[in-house]
Amino acid sequence: MNFDIKEAVEILERTPVTLEHMLSGLSDGWLRSHEGEGTWNAMEVIEHLIEAERTNWIPRLEFLLQEGEGKPFPPFDRYAHLNEAAEQSIVQKLQAFKAIRAQNLAKLKVLMDSAPDFERTGLHPAFGVVKLRELLSTWVVHDLTHTSQIVRVLAERYRHDVGPWIEYLGILKRR
Repeated sequence: MNFDIKEAVEILERTPVTLEHMLSGLSDGWLRSHEGEGTWNAMEVIEHLIEAERTNWIPRLEFLLQEGEGKPFPPFDRYAHLNEAAEQSIVQKLQAFKAIRAQNLAKLKVLMDSAPDFERTGLHPAFGVVKLRELLSTWVVHDLTHTSQIVRVLAERYRHDVGPWIEYLGILKRR
């Protein structure tokens, strides 16, 4: 196993700053670009990350530590952010993400100071028994997944403008 809580925190604490540097000051053309019908733009990805911070990672971690396998985690609605009419600027959304992530990392530090057993288990509503280290690892990879998604969405904006160079641009190769 590769999981190391200190290494996990290295990514978790950098994600908000990375996204802030990548997205702050970009025009709406960049921020509202998407990969097609039913896909998210960069603004929506940030909204999703905020929602996950509010209702997923730390709440589930606390639930796992309290309930173990006694009760399944409350479900996480991956699309809840799409139901909110949030008319904030990208800067406001990035600041909100940064603030809630800082709060969650502070809570994580307190929880980790008690040296929990990372093999401790909880009950996921869809997957069944899951381990604490799996939840924390997923939080990290979730950040990386959505950072990658944002980069793909930005690249997609110029898909038809790169001409024949598309052959050399792996980011534009659809799976």
